[in-house]
Amino acid sequence: MSTNMNRRTFVQGSLAASVLATLAGCGKKQDAAQSTSGGAGTAASGAFRYYISSPDCIDPYNVNEDQGTQVTYNLFDSLTDFDYEAGKIIGKAAESWEPSDGGKKFTFHLVKGAKFHNGDPVNSEAFKRAWTRVVSPTYGKENAGVLDYHLGMVKGYADVLAGKTEDFVGLTCPDENTFVVELSMAYPDFPYVAAHPCLGPVPKAAVDDPKAFYKAPIGNGPFMMDGEWVDGQYINVKRFDDYYGTPASIGAIQFNIQKDVETAYREFQAGNYDKSEVPAPQTNEAISQYGQSTDGFTGTPGHQFLTGEEASVYYLNMTVTDETLKDPDVRRAISLAINRQAICDNLFQGLRKPADDILPPSIPGYEKGAWQYSHYDKEAAIKLLDAKYPADANGKRNLSIQLSFNPEGGHKEIMEMVQSDLEAVGFTVTSDTREWSAILDDYRKGNTQAGRLGWTADYPIADNFLYSLFKSDSGDNCSKYNNAEVDKALEAARSTIDDKERIAAMTAVSKMVGDDCPIAPIMYYSHREITSDKVASFNFDAGRHPHLDTAKMA
Repeated sequence: MSTNMNRRTFVQGSLAASVLATLAGCGKKQDAAQSTSGGAGTAASGAFRYYISSPDCIDPYNVNEDQGTQVTYNLFDSLTDFDYEAGKIIGKAAESWEPSDGGKKFTFHLVKGAKFHNGDPVNSEAFKRAWTRVVSPTYGKENAGVLDYHLGMVKGYADVLAGKTEDFVGLTCPDENTFVVELSMAYPDFPYVAAHPCLGPVPKAAVDDPKAFYKAPIGNGPFMMDGEWVDGQYINVKRFDDYYGTPASIGAIQFNIQKDVETAYREFQAGNYDKSEVPAPQTNEAISQYGQSTDGFTGTPGHQFLTGEEASVYYLNMTVTDETLKDPDVRRAISLAINRQAICDNLFQGLRKPADDILPPSIPGYEKGAWQYSHYDKEAAIKLLDAKYPADANGKRNLSIQLSFNPEGGHKEIMEMVQSDLEAVGFTVTSDTREWSAILDDYRKGNTQAGRLGWTADYPIADNFLYSLFKSDSGDNCSKYNNAEVDKALEAARSTIDDKERIAAMTAVSKMVGDDCPIAPIMYYSHREITSDKVASFNFDAGRHPHLDTAKMA
């Protein structure tokens, strides 16, 4: 998922162990939190006050970036989830599942008696309805969804996507608690896909009145909406007392929307927020004042600053259809010109690490140095450029780059360092700074030249990075990269049954993409989240999922 912004040591080697060899999963999450500060509804007093920047969407069908996902994750339970602490896939709305037909069919058994927030039953039809809605172009939508590709391997996908039918033939409901998914290809990692927040179930209200549902989604998770999303201000939610799992201990959450991290952190310091991010320049000061989390992922009194490594990567997106950037040597030179270590050291006090691959080190398939141009080598960058774009007496070349980015959250400082590095090898660089949602929309349309992006694992397997970002027809392929050989190799890799062979094939695909350099990986994320001393316990996992259902107040 796109992230508005490394790895936990939870996985060594075989995280994506084939579900063909795995017993049916089971398990749910439990508990949640409280707090105050502007806003309306139940959540305005006694609520856990949680900072987010303005989300793009909180309706599952198009929850495509991490700010919206942090809300949706607590409103909806998908079939499965990934437990980062245990390092394994677990059941959520599905209590168990089994594969068959050589990895081309999966039968999910739903938790019995689960309800939506409006009292409707959570049944197999609710999942078929939701998944059809993600793919179909016929529903009344506020925005065009971009997440349909996650279901591209399901039988009937192409016909639903084309609007030829609303009957998604690969999805069947033998009874209300059994949901069967038939694929057009073997895909042993499918239970990981089923964990995506966009694949949570929806009640009939989602198709009866999609506009109302967009502003106040009705889910099956531990929290329910308390009024509508007030754009630019807040999203209030409250505990769902009929939740099928262990009820949250927190009665309400107020997701307070702020334009920038600096403002949010000031609110936190004033005692108005219970969870915020910390501006990068204030990292060391915050650690000294509030104490560092003992495991990096859990905030407790006196150990409030979370610094755990995420399954995510920060990178410079380059639109390969652009007249300047269509030359792979220009893209390679840009990547070589970026001093990643300086960015990590100067802006993040060394808490983040330079990226040498699109895959974070926690993802099976990562190989150190796999992307040969993803390191700092100014002289090599100059040599590549000199061959085609000689510099003038002032060291300038006939090469102009515009960097697009949303300036809040420390991105301005990062992009200023990137700009300085590119100017040092002869580029003329300008900036295009706008609101995140507007920038993201233009990224997807190919209307930018280059700009900062981030990707957090929707599910922690290599396919989620490689297929999502580089498959030619993926909605998240913002670089507009199109390589038929990569497409073919990706399809072959993702259908490989043997774990070791599949992971090795993904590594090979990653190297192919790295050689073409459609993006420049810059660094691997680590948390910069902080909780107040009123919070007894709050877990923010390596996938940037806030476990508000298990959070507790002091």
